[in-house]
Amino acid sequence: MVIAIDGPAGSGKSTVARKVAARLGFQYVDTGAMYRAVAQAALEQGIPLNDASRLEQLAAALDLRFVSGPQSERLLAGGKDVTEAIRAPEVAKAASIVSTIPGVRRAMVALQRFMGREHHIVMEGRDIGTVVFPDARLKVYLDATPESRGRRRWLEKGGDLDQVIGDIRERDTRDRQREHSPLRRAPDAFYLDTTNLTEEEAAEGIVAQFRQSPTDPVG
Repeated sequence: MVIAIDGPAGSGKSTVARKVAARLGFQYVDTGAMYRAVAQAALEQGIPLNDASRLEQLAAALDLRFVSGPQSERLLAGGKDVTEAIRAPEVAKAASIVSTIPGVRRAMVALQRFMGREHHIVMEGRDIGTVVFPDARLKVYLDATPESRGRRRWLEKGGDLDQVIGDIRERDTRDRQREHSPLRRAPDAFYLDTTNLTEEEAAEGIVAQFRQSPTDPVG
């Protein structure tokens, strides 16, 4: 079974998805981390970020797996733990380029669907309910005002609050207008505005929605 959680940057997808997965005993899958892993491998191997052909080959061959660690999920690339390495600023910047390449996205979508066949999962991203798993048991669209999302990022990373909110708005525009797999709400997705919700409340709302299914085998 798959719970697909989509939404704009700063809406709380990662934290909420982790909490939902923990409550239901599902595996949590961070699709953003997968694209970062491709970018990190490209930087490590010296593959130019404008070489779409080589990046597609890299993505198709990269063995990515999420495993449970003592504190949190760990991401392995070719058996190597890259959980911390993919959070470097230069990797994040490269991932924003790599993730726009159609061949890379195709490879990651294929891998994400494989994960969905192997495990009960909670997967979060920006095209999970619309592209990756349009038939997911539950599709969720998390949202919040740009001001609320910007403040969350500001509390995490600091900086100028107005600039952070401006960056969030620009990111929204890019994500919604990109040619491949744009951010949009699936018509049958459960809409949850997290502007005035804690992460715990958002997770409980999703779990409650999931448990309404009469065929829920973990209920």
